[in-house]
Amino acid sequence: MARAEKVTAVAELTERFQSSSGAVLTEYRGLTVAQLGELRETLGANATFSVVKNTLTKIAATEAGVTSELTNLLTGPSAIAFVQGDVVEAAKGLRDFSRTNPLLVIKGGVLDGKPLSPDEIVKLADLESREVLLAKLAGAMKVSLSGAAATFAALPSQMARLLGALEAKRTAADDGGAGDLAAVGPESDEPGPDQPRSDEPGPDAAAVADSVPEAAADSSES
Repeated sequence: MARAEKVTAVAELTERFQSSSGAVLTEYRGLTVAQLGELRETLGANATFSVVKNTLTKIAATEAGVTSELTNLLTGPSAIAFVQGDVVEAAKGLRDFSRTNPLLVIKGGVLDGKPLSPDEIVKLADLESREVLLAKLAGAMKVSLSGAAATFAALPSQMARLLGALEAKRTAADDGGAGDLAAVGPESDEPGPDQPRSDEPGPDAAAVADSVPEAAADSSES
């Protein structure tokens, strides 16, 4: 490979490391071209699977700042799955393919700049995919919203019952006050102990008239 081609290859690999959310290093010794094609179809849009040269990949990984744990595994026939989509889906595809095609060996990987061992990649494949998690989240949100809607719908009837209870309590309080006033009664017209009753007769008018002349006579004699 000419120098210019090597520079271009390193630049492309560096860009892939930097733009990918993860990368899985494999050894494909003994796999046919048809099998590699099948693996690429299995990965679909989640990842691109490329056969790489170890020396150039080490340079590209170093320039991209990829951990040395991955570069140390660059021995033998190497191919890398650069993951652009769901990392879990890509890990599932590689795991399932390796089970039916044992010649594909998962050697390690990197996810968000952190190294992954083969066992960790398999565990990653056992997780639920992004689509499944989103579906579960949407379902949980739907249930929560339904509960909130039911709560809001119940508020008017609850408020009506509360207002009715308050009105009944206020009416009862008003009736109780009127009863107390009725017990006291209106202001009494009964005279006090020192006041004469209006229906009792006053002094005898004739007696008063008879006493006047006598009083006048006594006055003239004096």
